[in-house]
Amino acid sequence: MESCDPIISAVKSFNGISIVWLSGDESMSELFSYENLIDMKINVADLLNYPERYGIVKGPKVIRTEFCSPKYSPDD
Repeated sequence: MESCDPIISAVKSFNGISIVWLSGDESMSELFSYENLIDMKINVADLLNYPERYGIVKGPKVIRTEFCSPKYSPDD
């Protein structure tokens, strides 16, 4: 199971959503286009309102945090 880093903020910008997450003790940031987030099946409004529900995995790729949990099973 791949680990994920928690998102600490998501802010709307002209070209997409600027996302800040914690990678270890370091803050990282990247601008994700709306199209890219939609391709990842991310609800942009939910991400903006509740960034703590999301995480970043290698890629970087945005995912819902329950997918990062070892307890999660896609068959549940």
